[in-house]
Amino acid sequence: MCGIAGLILRQGQIPDAMTLQRLTAALAHRGPDGAGHHVSANVALAHTRLAIIDLAGGDQPLFAGPAALVGNGEVYNYRELRELNQLGCATGSDCEPPLHLYRRDGMAFADTLRGMYALAIHDRVARQVVLARDPFGIKPLYTAEVAGGIAFASEPQALLAAGLVQPRLRAESRAELLQMQFTTGAETIFEGINRVLPGESICISDGSVTERRRRAALSEGGPVAATEEEALARFGAAFRDSVEMHQRSDVPYGMFLSGGTDSAAVLAMMARLNEAPVRAFTAGFDVPGAADERERAAAFARAAGARHATVMVSEHDVWRHLPEIVGAVDDPAADYAIIPTWFLARRARQEVKVVLSGEGGDEILGGYGRYRAAMRPWWLGGKAPRTRGAFDRLDVLRQPPTGWRDGVAAAEAAVALPGRTRLMAAQALDVADWLPNDLLIKLDRCLMAHGVEGRTPFLDPAIAEAAFRLPDSLKVRGHAGKWLLREWLARNFPAADPHKPKQGFTVPVGAWIAAQGGKLGPLVAAQPGVAEIARPDRVEALFKAAAGKREGFAAWHLLFYALWHRRHVEGLAPQGDTFHYLSLR
Repeated sequence: MCGIAGLILRQGQIPDAMTLQRLTAALAHRGPDGAGHHVSANVALAHTRLAIIDLAGGDQPLFAGPAALVGNGEVYNYRELRELNQLGCATGSDCEPPLHLYRRDGMAFADTLRGMYALAIHDRVARQVVLARDPFGIKPLYTAEVAGGIAFASEPQALLAAGLVQPRLRAESRAELLQMQFTTGAETIFEGINRVLPGESICISDGSVTERRRRAALSEGGPVAATEEEALARFGAAFRDSVEMHQRSDVPYGMFLSGGTDSAAVLAMMARLNEAPVRAFTAGFDVPGAADERERAAAFARAAGARHATVMVSEHDVWRHLPEIVGAVDDPAADYAIIPTWFLARRARQEVKVVLSGEGGDEILGGYGRYRAAMRPWWLGGKAPRTRGAFDRLDVLRQPPTGWRDGVAAAEAAVALPGRTRLMAAQALDVADWLPNDLLIKLDRCLMAHGVEGRTPFLDPAIAEAAFRLPDSLKVRGHAGKWLLREWLARNFPAADPHKPKQGFTVPVGAWIAAQGGKLGPLVAAQPGVAEIARPDRVEALFKAAAGKREGFAAWHLLFYALWHRRHVEGLAPQGDTFHYLSLR
């Protein structure tokens, strides 16, 4: 996992060296092991390296004939691509095969890649740059139209830090963030900065986009009939293959272990594939009555013979580090799981450089309760997801948010393909936006803040092919989701007790905020970004009432936004704890 950036200007223009240096410096945390540049005529590419595969020979940019490549992420099937296509690679880097495939296949080069990646290839003969992002959007990539052409980077903050874009906010995306905790579509919250969409490849020539193509993460069509045994066999084979590939690394690796079925399955397969004990890391909280997965995770670890480390996340630690945690999430996702993820990454970095995690299991295998609601017709209580926003009927904001669900509605229409069931459409909706723009941003930014690479074996083409088009009955049974995974665990790792009702994962932000509500409320209300959109007296009242579930959730969104605005709009680097940072003038 690394950082990439670059400039693609119109013919005759020369990239500014200082701008390239600023882009590189802003991405140094993503690649603390080295940096490289490629400048040719009107194009400049930059790379910061986190060395994972081919430690000695994998420095970037990589070159083949008239083409140069910088990449972020991992192409897991690099060995197979090399051998099958007889590519004649000069290094052992996983990113070199895509470069040779581009020279042979052009814009179709990414169709056979299996992994998480954001790639930039400069073709000096064709005078073009091709940007490509993996189908699930595991690795981030952003573009901006700038004076003289187009800039790109792994993170929006790099484009801001380089002075290429000003931090002006889109009101529509801000409303999405406040109401849903994430933003949708190609447009980010920053005016002028866009996401390269998951699975998208774009060609840029003479400072303008000339071609776009898209590789879908999920197959089209409706359910394909399969018996229970057939489905279990196909999933088991695909899961083993995926975890095995996701373990390819020349540095130590481990995993994040919760008390849920997704990470239990990853642990079980890793234990089967590794002779040495798996290194597993679990977070817990110091709030009485909070959902604490340490005991259950420890039982899983003992059953699998894993080396298990736990991280206690205390209220004191949260207030001390929250400004830098939120500051890491430049493309904002107000998911409270950023808190334990950040602390887990900090602890894991003491032992490993790569971690596997269970993100994507719910989306691919049908785990969320909202999926079961979406399956029911409206007269039986069925409802579309995300119809209620966090601030509905709380009378806190100066103006009721409007249009905040427009992006979700557009995605709903796009994923409602012929033959798909309600469940499949709900899964596809989450894969389109919730997954890349919330869960995967959380994982990417919190881990990269500590120089750790996060890998997601459930988000693999082989897993999607084996599971997504299964009949609904093999995903949801009664009140239980992920039925196929639960049954696989029952047969392969019974210690996980997979048919036990799921305990929802929560972070006690409401309790933490309620304990400090009288102090936090006035500080948050006084922030310029918050004062612009919310009534100060109602903000203070909201924080005093944060012990309530809805009030606590909304207060967390405002606290996140206040800290995020300080860092990424006002440009104030984190200093001191949360209270000190919010009090700075």
